[in-house]
Amino acid sequence: MIALSQQEKTILALIEPIAEGLGMEVVRVRLMGGKRPILQVMAEKAGGAPTNVEDCADLSHGISPVLEAADPISDPYRLEVSTPGIDRPLTRKGDFGRWVGHLAKVELAMPIDGRRRFQGIIQREDDNGVAIELDDESELVAQVDEMSKASLVLTDELIDAAKKAGGLPPQPDDEGFSGLDVDDSEDDESDNNNEESGAHR
Repeated sequence: MIALSQQEKTILALIEPIAEGLGMEVVRVRLMGGKRPILQVMAEKAGGAPTNVEDCADLSHGISPVLEAADPISDPYRLEVSTPGIDRPLTRKGDFGRWVGHLAKVELAMPIDGRRRFQGIIQREDDNGVAIELDDESELVAQVDEMSKASLVLTDELIDAAKKAGGLPPQPDDEGFSGLDVDDSEDDESDNNNEESGAHR
């Protein structure tokens, strides 16, 4: 998985077996600092199957006691479990291969000719690495473990692909759309992610 600290690797080792037992895969683990740290866990059903808020809740309830017992985070923190969303992070070998033909942005750990950040269309992923066609029609080839950050870029084509895969709720321009129930009691900042969160200690 891309750019994990040693503490995040420890957390991943603790929670990954729980996720697998629930038929889920961990996409990203990120511990964000602050007055009250936030442990962000992104996960999805194995194989990229549609994942809902109940799946996130099951994972949250499954990993919480494991984290409490192992205590890998010394300070009180907030646990957030969510799905990757449409413009998802690409963190593992195989992630790019699932999204060939879509626009992605990549940041390398070490610069190439003084440049770290690239954006282009994913062409392939194989043993030689990930190939991305850039705007000038040149090609970037890099291994996943040479990247510090990568994600899909939100486009109409990506939204269409997510809808076909069952990763989006019905949209207003869909045939037969009859409206969505919206709870506007608080701002929604999850950007199409299903999310379950809770405080610890």
